[in-house]
Amino acid sequence: MADLRHRRAGAVDHCGIQPEATRWRVKTAMSKIDDLKAEVEKLPPEEFSELFRWMTDKDWERWDREIEADSDAGKLDFLVREAREAKLKGSLKAL
Repeated sequence: MADLRHRRAGAVDHCGIQPEATRWRVKTAMSKIDDLKAEVEKLPPEEFSELFRWMTDKDWERWDREIEADSDAGKLDFLVREAREAKLKGSLKAL
């Protein structure tokens, strides 16, 4: 059996996971998020509101890019088909 202490960098365990690298990345990411949360908790109301508006705008921008990418990839074509079928059947509802 191979000595596990001498595995090369990037090696994976029997489940295909890079144990040390993965744990480090998760811990680092979570520490960063926890730090950010703590800082947000300290913000005065005006700055919290400004941050909230900024985060909301960023969230909508990401959503728009996702929808556009899905549309370009044809992932939303089924919606057009469903609408056309409903129109042919006369089952569309007025908004």
